[in-house]
Amino acid sequence: MFSELVVLGIRTGTIYRVGLPDGQVTPLYKDAGVSPDGVVVAEGTVYWTTMGMPTRDPSVPGEAGLDYSARNGGLHAVSFDGTGARDVVPNGTLTTGKQLAYNGSLYWGDREGYRITRVRPDGTGLTDLIVNEPDDSGTQECVGVTVDSTHLYWTQKGPAKGGVGRIFRAGLEIPSGETARDRSDVETLWDHLPEPIDLEIHGGYLYWTDRGAAPKGNTLNRAPIPGPGEKGAEPEILASGFTEAIGLAVDAEVAYVSDLGGRITAVPLAGGEPRVVVDMGELLSGIAGVRAS
Repeated sequence: MFSELVVLGIRTGTIYRVGLPDGQVTPLYKDAGVSPDGVVVAEGTVYWTTMGMPTRDPSVPGEAGLDYSARNGGLHAVSFDGTGARDVVPNGTLTTGKQLAYNGSLYWGDREGYRITRVRPDGTGLTDLIVNEPDDSGTQECVGVTVDSTHLYWTQKGPAKGGVGRIFRAGLEIPSGETARDRSDVETLWDHLPEPIDLEIHGGYLYWTDRGAAPKGNTLNRAPIPGPGEKGAEPEILASGFTEAIGLAVDAEVAYVSDLGGRITAVPLAGGEPRVVVDMGELLSGIAGVRAS
């Protein structure tokens, strides 16, 4: 079981450690960059993505007025003791770094880059696995990503509160003779979701957060992973009422959700009342679980 969590503070650019079950918060690294978003912990190292510096349209209030299309996102690493920070790839290699996954290589969603990309932890082997054609619909942006031994799963959330979010699956390798832009093995597993964000695989189920409109949005969801060629079953809502649900880390009996309201919530997988682990008072994005060594 997780002994602690690592979570990202968006506005302060801080990586935090959060003890379990008491919720004790300790800064791990205070210079994570502009708008950190996705995080994993592997082999004593914290890896995270940054969305980069946006430009603001003063006529549009809130998050909708932020333009992240400049190619200045990043993928970074720091030892778990907060030392040895480095860039895994040069800043600007990606546009808008979102959720990060790990299976020996690092995988991330690049929202305004309209792609899913993979790289080794030493920065070699940079490979685009999915590249979508950008348009003005907001439906081609890749956000959440997770992997198992054979497949890649990802979300395309669609416009805010749009109700056209989708979850896809494809092989970890591009079919021979094809490219990241024209893969024949891409499956649409779920569509017309409120606004799916981050993904996790656990115990034969796919779990995901959704920051869309209630009643099906601002929720934690799960559904069995479909077989080859099958569509996903109707999702089960495990918890609702979040303030823009974003990050997700699934443990043996509990899922932890971070939201833009600043809270980390523990949701029992077998049913029962969710519990606020900590209210940190700042916007939170990605979250990762850490097991005691």
